Amino acid sequence: MLPLSLLTAAQNRPMLVELKNGETFNGHLVNCDNFMNITLREVFQTSPEGDRFWKLKECYIRGSTIKYLRIPDAILDVVKEEQTKVREAARGARGGATRGARGAGANTRGGGRGGARGGADRGRGARGRGRGG
Repeated sequence: MLPLSLLTAAQNRPMLVELKNGETFNGHLVNCDNFMNITLREVFQTSPEGDRFWKLKECYIRGSTIKYLRIPDAILDVVKEEQTKVREAARGARGGATRGARGAGANTRGGGRGGARGGADRGRGARGRGRGG
């Protein structure tokens, strides 16, 4: 399961974010990007010691500072189901073709594995030498 697809599915849902410095943020996910930078709204921030609290309307957290994210289990289940559906649809779209456009016997030059020039001298020219002639 890809983390970014999980975060995309978790938009507008509550989550807990712990930073590498020990601070925690509890809020609703507004947005995330490819660097895992996230924006939360209705946030409760807790100090690393756990003795101070702040309520924030909205905050932005840089992805490289995040230690871990806690997301509700229901979202995990939804994402798993969606990925299963996508995989099944991809299998159905492929049909029975497994060899590609050329088919089984179309390679007549012998350039593949085990062919006339496959192995150690493959791609080195007629003299069989490496770079530099």
